[in-house]
Amino acid sequence: MTVSPVALRRRTTPEPHDTCQYWRKCQVEELFDLPFLDLVFQAAQTHRQHFNPRQIQLSTLMSIKTGGCPEDCEYCPQSAHYHTGVEKSALLNVEEIVAKAKIAKARGAARFCMGAAWRGPKPDDVAAVCEIIKAVKDLGLETCGTFGMLEAGMAEDLKQAGLDYYNHNLDTDPERYNDIIHTRRHEDRMDTLGKVRRAGLKVCCGGIVGMNESRSERAGLIASLANLDPQPESVPINQLVKIEGTPLAHAADLDWTEFVRTVAVARITLPRSYVRLSAGRTEMPEAVQAMCFLAGANSIFYGDKLLTSANPEEDSDRMLLAKLDLQAEQGALNDAV
Repeated sequence: MTVSPVALRRRTTPEPHDTCQYWRKCQVEELFDLPFLDLVFQAAQTHRQHFNPRQIQLSTLMSIKTGGCPEDCEYCPQSAHYHTGVEKSALLNVEEIVAKAKIAKARGAARFCMGAAWRGPKPDDVAAVCEIIKAVKDLGLETCGTFGMLEAGMAEDLKQAGLDYYNHNLDTDPERYNDIIHTRRHEDRMDTLGKVRRAGLKVCCGGIVGMNESRSERAGLIASLANLDPQPESVPINQLVKIEGTPLAHAADLDWTEFVRTVAVARITLPRSYVRLSAGRTEMPEAVQAMCFLAGANSIFYGDKLLTSANPEEDSDRMLLAKLDLQAEQGALNDAV
């Protein structure tokens, strides 16, 4: 069955010839509970059915408007509710962003992702962002944006400007959502994702682990992602970066095996999605990242900085890919790897 890209809803029941089954939370929990190596093996098999296991998609992320966000997400250093040392700044100009995008492309990135710390953009913000998207798209890069909750017509404007992907994460288990974020609801996220799909944009949608959630709640996050219809084309799995001044600054450390389990379960339940290792890689030893790649992760953020937190240096990533005999997708980094 071909699923129409103009609607986004939760799967409620499997249909004949549907390539993606409906996942009950208890079924996802059963995957999490498999013996570790059995789970990784199953995920690796799934990955090889749909992707070249030696290729990694590289994206670069840039904050184009930083700090001062009115949301109170307990993990976020850009929230105006917390004192984290992140200074509020205005939207950067087109020339500065294009210069960074050119550098990202020259260094091997295939996709340029842009983030703005808004609850949601105003019409004038969308007009300015559309100018930026057109300029970056003209460089031959895929474009992705995360600009918060969208009003009617905004997704269509972004699509017309050349945006390929819209990022809007579900963050955590829907049942726990308002324990982490109090200024919006899970349904608000779903509403924007619906607008994005109806505009014909691809969806980048994932979550964060390591926020003191239980394994069952991690299963709830993955089930909610897997049951989006259509499934997201890109699924970032973030490990919490603990920032002083945020309520989650002293969250308990997540064992590395639990992070790998999350990647593996995401791969099995979202077989055709790019599963991206996102925030938190600076704290991951190379061997843990290698296990994530084996378990089906096939995309990373590439560059020395994410929105506000550090990312592994590009030279380190090039050396890691070389050690693992992995290649950047679309032939990027041919000279380096």
